[in-house]
Amino acid sequence: MAVVVETLEKLERKMTLTLPVGVIHSEVQSRLKRLARTVKMDGFRPGKVPMNVVSQRYGYSVHYEVMNDKVGEAFTSAANEAKLRVAGQPRITEKEGSPEGEMAFDAVFEVYPEVKLGDLSGAEVQKLSAEVTPAAIEKTLDILRKQRRSFAQRAMEAPAQNGDRVTVDFEGKIDGEAFPGGKAEDFQFILGDGQMLKEFEDATAGMKAGESKTFQLAFPADYHGKDVAGKSADFMVSLKKIEAAHLPEVNEALAKSLGIADATVQGLHADIRKNLEREVKARVLSRNKQSALDALAAAAELDLPNAAIQAELERLIAGARADLKQRGVKDSDKAPIPEEIFRPQAERRVRLGLVVGELVRSHALQARPEQIKAHIDELAASYEKPAEVVRWYYGDNKRMADVEAMVVENNVTEFILAKAKIQEKSIDFDELMGQS
Repeated sequence: MAVVVETLEKLERKMTLTLPVGVIHSEVQSRLKRLARTVKMDGFRPGKVPMNVVSQRYGYSVHYEVMNDKVGEAFTSAANEAKLRVAGQPRITEKEGSPEGEMAFDAVFEVYPEVKLGDLSGAEVQKLSAEVTPAAIEKTLDILRKQRRSFAQRAMEAPAQNGDRVTVDFEGKIDGEAFPGGKAEDFQFILGDGQMLKEFEDATAGMKAGESKTFQLAFPADYHGKDVAGKSADFMVSLKKIEAAHLPEVNEALAKSLGIADATVQGLHADIRKNLEREVKARVLSRNKQSALDALAAAAELDLPNAAIQAELERLIAGARADLKQRGVKDSDKAPIPEEIFRPQAERRVRLGLVVGELVRSHALQARPEQIKAHIDELAASYEKPAEVVRWYYGDNKRMADVEAMVVENNVTEFILAKAKIQEKSIDFDELMGQS
């Protein structure tokens, strides 16, 4: 087999492969003979079908399989010999005018780029830090209490106020016509929780049990119900029942109901602090990791292989279709999803993957067994039975691969932060957690 490799453009290469016709013919005949031993045809006993009949029936498909196999083997062998890192699948076409007794093919493909890592000493990386404050603990405690609140019916003369659970009948009309989802009976919601549109809550607040009211409501332009989005409706609401919320006291009973090992008020606060500190650590690490990786990618020089970008696009689109299917969208597998929506994300992922891979190789930042063990132990620590969680991770190769990838990312992040110019920034707890 003679091999010629030429550069077309940037990462694109072309390789010419030649195969002896005799080798292909011999392999086709060998496979047809094996097939003849087991093939079943009407009018013949198993294994007694004449070769010419088998060739007539299966010759084309077997020849096609052999060609694919032999060309694939030749391409792999030639790429290995030339020490090429091939990105994606090659486009292979048969050449015309081959020498007698040979078949020639052109394989056009891309190779992975040479990655030039930039000087990180000049890169600026913002490094966040955050603290769990007493206010954050109290806020979390209030949320836990709200999740366990009970309700008791108010007196008839008491007006509805924020925090109350109200039971209403309502009916809405647009231009005098009813619309889907615009009517309900014995509908319950909690005032101030944002379950209903603000205009609906504002109209209900201050009403007493037994009262009715009409009001106008303007649906936002981005409202999830497309039939009514951007339209105004006339509503009638009748308030049937008001129930006042009762929050459980902060005491040992609450701590016990939450499954706190040290079922005391002090133990409850300590447990909340521990969980919040774990969450803060994870979120700060994620944000700092993102900043570090962005700096690494910006400092590097490389060309992106289109084959890798296309493969990433296909993965992202498949993920989007799976998400639509999970949400119950009909024919989600046929939904038109333009590639361009995901192209920036796909290019960024490919770029980061190549740059991070080069950094890991050149600076030996692979995950060490003791690092993987420490990471799993940390993940398991928040569960009631850590040993079972550890076994769960070690019992599955994919889960272990995910952990290894996380450890490698952490190693890369630490390496970058140690080299770059760091801009320390303290961030408010609520801002970090995405709360108002």
